[in-house]
Amino acid sequence: MPGLIEPYDDLTGAVQQIILSSSDTDYLDQLIPLLKNAKTQSHVQPLVQALSQISTEREAEIERICNNNHQEFISSVSQLQSAREGTVTLTSEILELSRSIEATTEKLAEQKKALVDSRSVRQNIDDTTQALKDCLEVLRLANQVHDLLGKKSHYAALRALDELQNVHLREVTRYRIADMIERSLPATQHLIAEAVKTDLNTWLYRIRETSQFLGEVAFYHTEMRRTRQKERWAAEQDSFLAASKLNSAIELVADEQEEFDVLNNEEVQVDFSPLFECLHIHEALGQMDAFRAEYATTRRRQKELLVPSSLTLDDDDLAGLSSLLEGIAGFAIVEQATMHKTPENFRTRADVDELWDSMVQSAITLISAALPSVTNDEKLLKVKGVIALFIQTMDSWSYSVSALDSLLLTIFS
Repeated sequence: MPGLIEPYDDLTGAVQQIILSSSDTDYLDQLIPLLKNAKTQSHVQPLVQALSQISTEREAEIERICNNNHQEFISSVSQLQSAREGTVTLTSEILELSRSIEATTEKLAEQKKALVDSRSVRQNIDDTTQALKDCLEVLRLANQVHDLLGKKSHYAALRALDELQNVHLREVTRYRIADMIERSLPATQHLIAEAVKTDLNTWLYRIRETSQFLGEVAFYHTEMRRTRQKERWAAEQDSFLAASKLNSAIELVADEQEEFDVLNNEEVQVDFSPLFECLHIHEALGQMDAFRAEYATTRRRQKELLVPSSLTLDDDDLAGLSSLLEGIAGFAIVEQATMHKTPENFRTRADVDELWDSMVQSAITLISAALPSVTNDEKLLKVKGVIALFIQTMDSWSYSVSALDSLLLTIFS
């Protein structure tokens, strides 16, 4: 049966070659022609045998390989089982860790929220504390203004009020206290103005009461200058010096070493501080024009109170005449000093001269009316001496005395 064996062997080799094909396409390309050829040539049975033989050989080879690697396979399966169990444990641990992380994350989120809330509360506390400090500072300054008013530190009170208005109130504008205090500012400014005006009125009253004594001191100083002038006339043979008059340039130069401040000496001191403070405060309040007019009105009223309704020259010492002229002199000296010490235009030359002319005219009217009662020449000379002393005193203060000179001429006519 050689004919059967050879085809069988060929089929076996063909099947082995087909099995070794590198791809499914090659496998089919070789298998299909082989099946057709086996069917055509009646080699189906040998083909089946070849396939069975190849299958048997492969199973034997697989069994041999499995027998050779059985222990390693078992070991691998055991390792795989252990790895699987480890994976399950690891998965469980990972899940537990995940749950722990999730819980920790939730707790951390709660703590973060609590921290944010705490910071917000702390910020609110800080803001409230600062607001309280600002409000307390505003209240402190407001109380300080009234304390300074009580101590009669009017200008310091006004400065504190200005600081309160322009600095500290702006820091608390969102609070009701700022609105309340701001509404009270005009009233407080009025209080300061009234307080300083009260002090000024007291000062003006004292000035009016001091005017006569001030004039008396000024008359005394003029009398002393007369005495020194007579002594120089007697001591000097220079006819030019001897012919100089009181209040002349030569006399003033010769007498300049005998400095005497009528407004500030051992007998009388006139302090202008209340007037200066009042000026500063009214200027700061923007009320300078109103204060200037009010001050001028007050001085006019005081001038009217200074001049009596009548004058008598019957007394031997002419006390009434001396009192009148001394009062006018003191009043005019204060006016002159006020004009020079205060800012420009507060008391103008015209204001001062108007009061002076009015007082002089009133004095001339009173003296002229009383002169007919004087029949004694000696007393008439005394009248002339008092008027002459008044003229010389006021001439040294740069007041016009022409009307008084005319009065003297009338007395001797």
